[in-house]
Amino acid sequence: MENYTIIILIMAAMIGLSAVADKIRLPYPVLLVTAGIALGFIPAMPGIELNPEVIFLLFLPPLLYDAAFNISFPDFRTNINTIGTLAIGLVFLTTCGIAVIAHYIVGLTWPLSFVLGAILAATDAVAAIGVTKDLKLSHHTTTILEGESLVNDASALVAYRFAVAAVTGSAFIFWKASLQFIGLMCGGFVVGFVIGKLLGYVLRAVQNNTMVVYSFILLMPFATYLIAEELHVSGVIAVVVLGLSISRLSKKVFPQRVKEESRTIWDIIVFLLNGLIFILIGLEFPLVIRSIPAENIWPYIGYAFIITLAALLIRMARMVMQRVNLQRAFQARKGKITEGALLSRQQSAIISWAGMRGIVSLAIALGLPRTLEDGSPFPQRDAIIFISTVVVLFTIIGQGLTLPWIIKRLGSH
Repeated sequence: MENYTIIILIMAAMIGLSAVADKIRLPYPVLLVTAGIALGFIPAMPGIELNPEVIFLLFLPPLLYDAAFNISFPDFRTNINTIGTLAIGLVFLTTCGIAVIAHYIVGLTWPLSFVLGAILAATDAVAAIGVTKDLKLSHHTTTILEGESLVNDASALVAYRFAVAAVTGSAFIFWKASLQFIGLMCGGFVVGFVIGKLLGYVLRAVQNNTMVVYSFILLMPFATYLIAEELHVSGVIAVVVLGLSISRLSKKVFPQRVKEESRTIWDIIVFLLNGLIFILIGLEFPLVIRSIPAENIWPYIGYAFIITLAALLIRMARMVMQRVNLQRAFQARKGKITEGALLSRQQSAIISWAGMRGIVSLAIALGLPRTLEDGSPFPQRDAIIFISTVVVLFTIIGQGLTLPWIIKRLGSH
């Protein structure tokens, strides 16, 4: 009963703080994370340990489904080059960049360095959109940020699996890893596509029974994720494909009333989940800091700051290259680059600065195995979790506070 009381109190605090953030013009992710940290240090507050499996099942499917459902498919297709560059190419580039810093500055072994790199490679558009929702960000920029978040979690999770396997003693062979990555992505696409088609037939048959329609729409993201993971393919990609499929179906089949009511239901669910995510991130920090020897706390915070800065610089450099490459391809009339896919300097800067880390990075860090196959402790586990948590906090609070100022300063975006 005590746990239920705590959860209800946290939810009530989250709702109240979201209203306060709106009144004082402060990005609500920043306020919720800060409040979570403060609550976590209250002596009477019992520790709340996040279960990574619960995070992935409870939070990831509905948030991914909602983003995929609402994204404009034509705009997604127009910007697929930039989205793919950020969600796949940049994820692996960032993994390697952070791994180099972790090896030469932090002093981790190469396998452990790549584990840390994979944990922090994916950005969290939930945080970015939460910060910018009242700043009239352009539809073009929002599409790229949301499109990136639909795919980059899958890329980071694949990189993470391979890195952890290397730590636990499995041999890493590049061509096998590449084939497994393609298999996971393609398998997730097939699962999402097939379930989307089946759900489409069911929804057409029961479209006049609105309660059944809503129930199916609410249930299927979770069911699709579980089915894909049981088949050892990407549950993230499966849910994204499902969301895109049902979005296109809804435009053709559902009456306007059903669209509006389902939109209201999903808005409430996403609002509660988003707010809970940020306050839980803050609550986790006091637990993580207690696992680190006092003399290591400030050095690890320094390492986290260096990694945060490096990840930001890598993202900025890649966005500059992407803007130039798009311009050249458009001028040469090569490929399918249209004028709508081009990026301005302002858009490149905003997308670069919006690369915040969030709940996925924290969840996969906490999901590190406690022991290796031989029963020995997983090396440097607490240090990796602590550094990852601090990087998440640095990006949400630091970039979250400055991103609105940057957007206003740049003007046109």
